Amino acid sequence: MKSHRKLFKSIVTKIITTTVEKMDMNDLEEIRKRKMEELKNKLRPHHTKIKIEVTDSNFEEEVIKQSKNALIIVDFWASWCMPCKMLSPILEKIAEEHKGKITLAKLDVDRNPRMSQKYRINGIPAVKLFKNGKLVDEFVGALPEEQVRRYIDKHINSDLQ
Repeated sequence: MKSHRKLFKSIVTKIITTTVEKMDMNDLEEIRKRKMEELKNKLRPHHTKIKIEVTDSNFEEEVIKQSKNALIIVDFWASWCMPCKMLSPILEKIAEEHKGKITLAKLDVDRNPRMSQKYRINGIPAVKLFKNGKLVDEFVGALPEEQVRRYIDKHINSDLQ
């Protein structure tokens, strides 16, 4: 009878120990997943919007200041401009593909004459790229998608080096 108790106690102890070990591993896995998600969120750039509307009054905050966290591509456009309408979907598609690395800012030149004058917009569409608070590159006209990609990729790739 004593040996049966010993055997029973041994089996119960083993079952409890195994259950506790499994429970601990599951808890550890949950903690690991939560910590990994927190780390990913910390590493994401602060300015993760794909497309924003900018104006004369918010240009400094949305473009100049935010270009310290991500590349900001400003599309100077107008509602009546057919080449602007051709370029816009290309810029939006590329911005979506590079989400978190670039933000597309749209500025209507008719409604925002101050910024249009400040950046000497003489023809539209005009696209200007801002990085670290400064204008670093630009082009005018509705370029083909492949040229626009090269223009943007050049600046994204230079950040990685």
